[in-house]
Amino acid sequence: MDKLAGIDDAVHRYYSQKAVSGDLIEAILYSVNAGGKRLRPLVLLDLLEDMGLELTAAHFDVAAAVEMIHTGSLIHDDLPAMDNDDYRRGRLTNHKKFGEATAILAGDSLFLDPFGLLAESDLPVTIKVELLRELSYAAGSYGMVGGQMLDMKGEEQQLAISELQLIHANKTGKLLAFPFVAAGIIAELGSANVADLRTAGELIGLAFQVRDDILDVTATFEEIGKTPQKDLDAEKSTYPSLFGLDKSHQILDDSLDQALAIFRKLKNNRGFNSEKTEEMIEGLRLHG
Repeated sequence: MDKLAGIDDAVHRYYSQKAVSGDLIEAILYSVNAGGKRLRPLVLLDLLEDMGLELTAAHFDVAAAVEMIHTGSLIHDDLPAMDNDDYRRGRLTNHKKFGEATAILAGDSLFLDPFGLLAESDLPVTIKVELLRELSYAAGSYGMVGGQMLDMKGEEQQLAISELQLIHANKTGKLLAFPFVAAGIIAELGSANVADLRTAGELIGLAFQVRDDILDVTATFEEIGKTPQKDLDAEKSTYPSLFGLDKSHQILDDSLDQALAIFRKLKNNRGFNSEKTEEMIEGLRLHG
C-alpha cells in the first residue's frame, strides 16, 4: 500500500464511525486533508521497514495518531490568540473557514482521538501502553504543549540560547522524536537502542526547527504555504535572530550529521538497512 494513502485511510477509517456532530468531523477532515509532508508518520513507517518489519494496519494506526496530533497543533497555532494566521498549507486556516469555536473543538478532537485509535490498534498490550505513554509525554504538558507555553511567554523578549533550545526541544522536538522511539518500541529493539533512536529524533527535531526558522526569513508564501516572517512580526527569538543565517545553516547541518552518525552505528550494530531514513534526513538540508 502507498504509505501516504495508508496514513490517510487510517484517519478516515477512524472518522467514518457514526458521528455525534457532522460539522465537527467536516472541520477535522478539512485540516487533515489539507496535505502537508506527513513527515512524522512517514518517518515511523520507513523506520519500521528499515528494521525489517512488514507494515500492517496497526502500524498505519500509530502513524496516523501522531499526524492527527500534529494537525491539531497546527489548528490551534493558527488561532488569533496564538500565531493569528490566515493561511496554512496554502489554504484558509481552520478558524478562517469554520470560525474560532469550531476550530478549537477540531483541534481538541485531534489531540484526544489518537489515543482511542492507538488503544484499538492490533498490537500487543504492553507495546500499546508504552506507545500511549510516549505519545502523551511528547504531545502534552511535558512536551509540545509545554513548549508552546514557553514560546508564547518568550514573545517580545530577547531569549538566551538555552531558553530558545528548551522551547524548541519541547514544542517541536519531542513530537518529532516520537516516531523514532515508537519504531524502536514496536520492533522491540531494547532500551539502549531506543535511547539512541530518541537522541536521533531529538537532533532531527532541532534541525527541523532551525530549518523552519530559516525558511520563515528566506522563503515566500508559495514555497511554504503560510505567511512568511510571522516570527519577525511577533518579535520571537529564533535561530537566525540569535545566530544569523550562516550559523543557523551550520547548526542545521551539524544536527543532521549527528543523527546520520547514530543511524550508521545502528546499521552496523543491528544490521538493519537505514537507507530510507538517511534519505529523509538528507532531504531536510537547505542549500544556498
